[in-house]
Formats: sequence, C-alpha cells, structure tokens
Amino acid sequence: MPKILHISDLHFGPHYVPEAGEALQHIAPSLEADAIVVSGDFSQRAKRQQFEHARSFIDRLPNKPHLLIPGNHDVPLYRVAERLIKPHSLYRELIHPELNPVLELDGMVLAGLDSTSPRRAISNGRIHRDQLEHCAKVFANVPPPTTRIVVAHHHFAPGPDYLYDRTMPRARRAIECFVDLGVEMILGGHLHRSYIGNSLDFFPGTHRDRGIIIVQCGTTTSSRGRGRERDENTFNLIDVSRDFLTVTHYMYFEAPGQFAPISEHRFPRMGQTFDPVDLITSPPFPRPGL
Repeated sequence: MPKILHISDLHFGPHYVPEAGEALQHIAPSLEADAIVVSGDFSQRAKRQQFEHARSFIDRLPNKPHLLIPGNHDVPLYRVAERLIKPHSLYRELIHPELNPVLELDGMVLAGLDSTSPRRAISNGRIHRDQLEHCAKVFANVPPPTTRIVVAHHHFAPGPDYLYDRTMPRARRAIECFVDLGVEMILGGHLHRSYIGNSLDFFPGTHRDRGIIIVQCGTTTSSRGRGRERDENTFNLIDVSRDFLTVTHYMYFEAPGQFAPISEHRFPRMGQTFDPVDLITSPPFPRPGL
C-alpha cells in the first residue's frame, strides 16, 4: 500500500530556511515514499523568482508522483489587479497547471482542493459547493477498500492550543460531505504548526462512528513556525496498510542538522478496530545523532 511524504508551507523567499530544505532533500530518498504531497504556500509573496526556486526544490525531491495545491501566499496579496484578474497565473505556469488536481495510486485516491479564494477570503480560505461536487465525482467509482484522501491548504479544524484559529467558513458542511463520501483523511497546512487528530475532536457530526483523520503539517522549510512549533520545521510521513493509517511526525534538529521522527500516530482503517496485540507500545524513536 502507498506511503505519502506530506510537506507544506515552504515559503520560498525571505523566510526560507536553507538548512531545513537541504535536510529534507537528504532524508527524502530514505523514506521510500510512493508519492509526495505539498499542501500549499510554495512562496512568500507569489513572485516569479520565489516560484522558480520552489520549482527547482520540488524537482530535486525523489522522482515520485506529486500532488501540489496552492496556498494563500501563492496568490499576490499586494498586486491587487493581478489578484483579481489572474491570481494563479504564476503558480499555474511554474508549479502546476491544475488547481484541484487528482492523484490515483495503487489502493489510494487523493483529491486536491484549491482553498485560496483570492477574490473573497485570501487568509481564511473557502471550499465552494462546486468543489464538493468535484470530490463526489472523483470518489464516485472508487471501490470501498481504496483509501480516500482530501488535500487542502486551509484548515478545517482549529489547532488544539492557546492560539486562536478561524476555520474556513462552512468547514462543517465540507466535513459532512467528506464523511458521506467515505474520506478517511484530510491533509493540510496553513497553521504553521502540526495537528494530528480526528474531526470528531471538534465537530461531532451526524456519523459519530465515522470521523475523519485530520493531519495538519507545520512549516517544513521556513522560519514562520507558530505555537509549540515556533521556529521549528516539520513534515509527516503517512503509511497506509490494509488495517491501519500511520502518521509519523518528523522535526528538524539544528545541532545534527537533520530531521528525525518525534511521534507516531496509528489509526485503524474505517470499520476496523485494534486487536490487543496492536496496542503494544512501539520502542521510543532514537534521538537524532545517536
């Protein structure tokens, strides 16, 4: 079953951290991911040079299928006329021509959604009804064992900490739709800190037994981390098996100059439960440099 490398919020420009970027390039081949997801904010201010640097960075990663979606920083904020008339022109030219891409892997389908809404809600984002209809079409003929994943830059769930997050308007409508479609996981960014949990943590919904795993990635290569990940860089590795979805959370450590895993989160697949043997605690991760 597929393994996904999930990175986000690269922010090429003045906030980019070269050491973290090179550390990611170094570790990525050893992770043996089958695909790479980048959940938005390739650039800091949607400038051509920033997109060119981001494109070069993506091209250096392992030659695997990519699912790339824009973030709010990938549309021009201060170039108002451009934002209103052709907000994604540079992104489409240099990063990816599709704003709502679909990636099909063996046993997995990922639907990417452009949540930027540059003309209405550049910061908080939007998922529109036609995008939900698009998801319904994407997943319409997907057989039940296939893992269904949605990727959007903006967050559907607030971070569980002291910082205040405004979720996307009508996020609950989207969550209900995804639950009905059998989506098992949502990948996102934007918060600049990680959160790995379940939609039932903040929205009980109409199906109490069918929450969706929420995986928010922090900023992988910038100095704009927030909350508990202030000045930190992180990414996630998602491993899908027949019975489990496992998310391993990695953080960058400056002294050894490398990313290392700091936590693992394992969830039973939809309709599955843990057997007692599955609950045995894994050995602790080694400290970086040891």
